Amino acid sequence: MTNKFGSRGSYEIIRRLEEAGHEAVFVGGAVRDYLLGKPAKDIDIATSAEPDEVKAVFSNTVDVGVDHGTVLVIVWGEPIEVTTYRTEGLYTDHRRPDEVEFVKSLKEDLLRRDFTMNALALTKDGELIDLFGGRSDMKKRIIRAVGNPTDRFREDSLRMIRAVRFSSVLDFDIEENTLEAIQDNANRISHVSIERLKIEMDKLFMGVNPVKAFTYLENSRLGTAIPLYSNRIEELERSVPFRNAVEGWAFFSVVGKFQPSEIARVYKLSNDERKFISSVHEAFEKRVKGQFSIDEYYIFDLAVLFCTEKLFRSVYVNSPTLMDSELEKRKKSLPIQTAQDLAIDGKDLIEWAGIAGGQWTGKWIKKIEHAVLHTLCENNPTKIKDWFMHDFKRET
Repeated sequence: MTNKFGSRGSYEIIRRLEEAGHEAVFVGGAVRDYLLGKPAKDIDIATSAEPDEVKAVFSNTVDVGVDHGTVLVIVWGEPIEVTTYRTEGLYTDHRRPDEVEFVKSLKEDLLRRDFTMNALALTKDGELIDLFGGRSDMKKRIIRAVGNPTDRFREDSLRMIRAVRFSSVLDFDIEENTLEAIQDNANRISHVSIERLKIEMDKLFMGVNPVKAFTYLENSRLGTAIPLYSNRIEELERSVPFRNAVEGWAFFSVVGKFQPSEIARVYKLSNDERKFISSVHEAFEKRVKGQFSIDEYYIFDLAVLFCTEKLFRSVYVNSPTLMDSELEKRKKSLPIQTAQDLAIDGKDLIEWAGIAGGQWTGKWIKKIEHAVLHTLCENNPTKIKDWFMHDFKRET
């Protein structure tokens, strides 16, 4: 191990805590990712020091979860979460422990964590502390709950979805006893807030093996407890990888045959996410009827066209489809991409017609937009004027 793991500030925090007579180590997902050769993000530090003792060591701190032992320490402008070793009581809300007890034992702290690969600690000198076989499990590429898996999942039901998410993100298998505990407790996923569930699903969609994760959703019975879930593994195999998480939600909608508004409402999608899956849904319905028309290349942006063609390809495996490069080529070959590309505007129409502006200008801009798009008129001020004056006089 080298000091490449963490930032300069994080090492300074541990150094100062140790200098003050406390234990302090790196913990959690950052240690896991580091051992997997991935960039260590979201550095967390665990310490034997209680929150007041942490604040006594550092001059710049923020209480972000002090009741649960977490203090945000800012060193050299860098914020790092420092959490006191702790054990946890009951989780009556299935989310957070009703109470925590601060302890001086790192082992007791690591015992409360979800999976062995997340129950690793690293000293500032690079010594790995692995009390539950996490390193071995990572080498075997398995996800194993710490201690009794049923206890872990009854403490926090989200951990079941996290296990499935990790199977996608890391392409790991879920250990047999851990999977059995998920099967036995799958109905408890209803205790998880939709916001937390969506965050995990977003990450699952962007994993290296979403197909494995969806297979686990099916085999573990979690799928039956997840809102608007549809088991379409074969189509999923033909749809991945997703460029972004919202393509996964579009898959849910189009292939799962759920209305975009229903997906958006249940999973509380953002306005941009709602707009995207609605556009894909609309484009897919048009694509089923035939190849995209000029108007559809014009209306839908490339991201929508790419996603729609991918989903069409996954459902209609024997139909001819286009590669992304061809879709992009066809869209970019249009005379204009938006109305803003027109060589004229409403002021030109008012000048040419010699009458006051009004609703008629918007109507004629639309006509000109259509004429230019369909190459009935060249996108040139003189050509557009000739076309406009001819048709305008004829209609008036």
